[in-house]
Amino acid sequence: QVQMVESGGGLVQAGGSLRLSCTASGLTFGDWCMGWFRQVSGKEREAVACIGWYGDRIHYTDSVKGRFTISRDNAKYTVYLQMDSLKPEDTAMYYCAATRSWHGSGCEKKGIYNYWGQGTQVNVSS
Repeated sequence: QVQMVESGGGLVQAGGSLRLSCTASGLTFGDWCMGWFRQVSGKEREAVACIGWYGDRIHYTDSVKGRFTISRDNAKYTVYLQMDSLKPEDTAMYYCAATRSWHGSGCEKKGIYNYWGQGTQVNVSS
């Protein structure tokens, strides 16, 4: 059974930083591309960043470029999202997801992902 567990969320002031982690089990982690998404209650889930199998292919949505960094450690079955210069509009539930193939900017599409975590809440105060 595949499980993906996010952690690292919390409350932070604007301009601060958080590092999210997502640890997977039940799959061969290095065979999967990973994505981070976020969702505000009542709104569509949106992509934040995606990373290929070895970490050499990365895509960010425009709103987080230069502030967020996605990375992965295949030995630890974990993908990370380093979030710096946080803004109140970054407040959301953050989810990690796994997909078999690399889709470039198409990795922003929710429908290509096979597995999802339960999410970790990030709150940024002004």
